[in-house]
Amino acid sequence: VQAGTLGVVLAIVGVLIYLWFRFEMQLAIGAILGTLHDIVLTMGFFLITQLEFNLTSIAAILTIVGYSLNETVVVFDRTRELLRRYKTMPVADLLDLSVNSTLSRTAITSTTTVLALIALVLFGGSAIEGFALVMLFGVVVCTYSAMFISTPVLLYLDVRAGRGDVEEKLPAGAKAKA
Repeated sequence: VQAGTLGVVLAIVGVLIYLWFRFEMQLAIGAILGTLHDIVLTMGFFLITQLEFNLTSIAAILTIVGYSLNETVVVFDRTRELLRRYKTMPVADLLDLSVNSTLSRTAITSTTTVLALIALVLFGGSAIEGFALVMLFGVVVCTYSAMFISTPVLLYLDVRAGRGDVEEKLPAGAKAKA
């Protein structure tokens, strides 16, 4: 379990480094905070439910990290695309548009995953029940985290702050509002 925990920590550090290079700084910080949020809540789930922490649990945590990154990257790729397309749109409206445009995809993916995990919890037996319960919790947390944790961090960090060309293209009077 100690070697597995060290593996989880090293995998998470590797993922955080990947995110740092994959996105601009504000997007990377939002993705990192969302992923850390999901990990902390999953660890809290272990504490509350008193589930045994074993190698299967480590596999569940790594799977949740991957799922969290997938959901966050989908939303942030749309955000990055919209940042290029709508240079003068207010950041709050742009983030709302990016979340709304990926919402149906996220809902369908999460619902399908949750249904499969419910089947594993009910019919999978005791060998896989812990993994399935942790994954069920993780999918719910990752889905809301991508929408309601990672994306609002971008609003707080002002995702356009690092872009020098945006200030010039804002209409007159918009600088005072931004």
